[in-house]
Amino acid sequence: MNTTDRLLTVGEAAERLGTGVRFIRRLIQERRIRYVKLGKHVRIADSVLTAYIVERTVPTLREARSLFGEAA
Repeated sequence: MNTTDRLLTVGEAAERLGTGVRFIRRLIQERRIRYVKLGKHVRIADSVLTAYIVERTVPTLREARSLFGEAA
């Protein structure tokens, strides 16, 4: 997490991912995503959401083949 990151509310994080607030709260509860606790408030850094998206992006078949050195 970068110290200059914008900290998003749970609602803003849900909107960014196109999901419901319950999904974000479940990610937090299961500790599947990093978050910042400010008193009773929870915030998620913008870079954490970006990393979450990148880690879960499924490559195309062509990209997957090139990772293994096969001809596409």
